[in-house]
Amino acid sequence: MIRTLVVLVCTTLIASLTFAHGNEQHVIGTVTNVAQGSVTVETTAKANIEVMITSDTKFTKGDRPAALKDLQVGDRVVIHAMRMKDGKLMAHTVQIGVAKAATHSH
Repeated sequence: MIRTLVVLVCTTLIASLTFAHGNEQHVIGTVTNVAQGSVTVETTAKANIEVMITSDTKFTKGDRPAALKDLQVGDRVVIHAMRMKDGKLMAHTVQIGVAKAATHSH
């Protein structure tokens, strides 16, 4: 059951595209940088998207509350963000995946 849930979460998070959802956009991918005021996510299309973080941004990891300090490079995320007048994305929610991105070694 847990394995199925992890596979489902990973599959959902692997669809790493940015797409519109009402007035918000989803940014889905792997975290490449975490700063005090922003998070950078790399999508599967290899696009790096910076999303601004505010004190109002809500974080979750699995079904539990989280915080910016819980977010690490390599985490899979789904971010719901609004495009501001200056063109920047401002995060409303950040959902942190419970499984790390797979690393391949050959």
